[in-house]
Amino acid sequence: MPTEPSPRVGSAVEPHPVLDAYYGDRTQRQRFVRGLFNRTAHHYDRINAIFALGSGSWYRAQCLRRAGLRPGMRVLDVAIGTGLVAREAVALCGDPGDVIGLDLSEAMLAEARRSLSIPLIQGVADALPLADSSVDLVTIGYALRHVGDLTATFREFRRVLRPGGAVLVMEIGRPRRPVTRHLMNAYLGMVVPAVSRLSGGGESGRTLMRYYWETIDRCVEPEVITGAMAAAGLAQVRCDTDYDLFKNYTGKRQAEATA
Repeated sequence: MPTEPSPRVGSAVEPHPVLDAYYGDRTQRQRFVRGLFNRTAHHYDRINAIFALGSGSWYRAQCLRRAGLRPGMRVLDVAIGTGLVAREAVALCGDPGDVIGLDLSEAMLAEARRSLSIPLIQGVADALPLADSSVDLVTIGYALRHVGDLTATFREFRRVLRPGGAVLVMEIGRPRRPVTRHLMNAYLGMVVPAVSRLSGGGESGRTLMRYYWETIDRCVEPEVITGAMAAAGLAQVRCDTDYDLFKNYTGKRQAEATA
């Protein structure tokens, strides 16, 4: 694969190029994503069970623990969806009031509300409706590929973090090993969309999973994502990979120096 250019100061860093099979230009991306998730929210947990690849609740909980989540911390879960990450955060925090969920899709928020008694907000990742320095951990699970600008998103994450707070991004990345990539192309690109359609998701369910795989396959390299995190002012940025597929990006807002 060609090396992705490093982000330029002040320039937008998109997670993937325009996918013209789904929308015409980048200004239509947010509207498309919101509509797609609104149409598939009722079926999303069933779809997730199909493509989770064994990375269910135990894996999300493990990632949260590795990021340092513990009781007493306040968490913002961006792109909460149906609440799969937020549920594990609540279990680790112990207090539902310490976890806030945010999503672009009102239908996803309605699904999350069915099983979670936490504050829920409709909003977007690059314009968070939260006060400065108001949370200890910002999480986003398998949805970074749907934002418009990586650097702007990470700047917002840093802004709402308290000094010493952390960012955890859980993603599925394009496998580096050719055999893994071919297997995932067949599974996520063909099998899962077909099964999703037949299992009750209809054509929208099929479209969701085709789009899901294409955003994975055409996503920028991890080095671009970590570069955007650093450019946004996050420190101790790193990317850990599990099973040549699951990426965990972490970074921190540095604690303020004392006199």
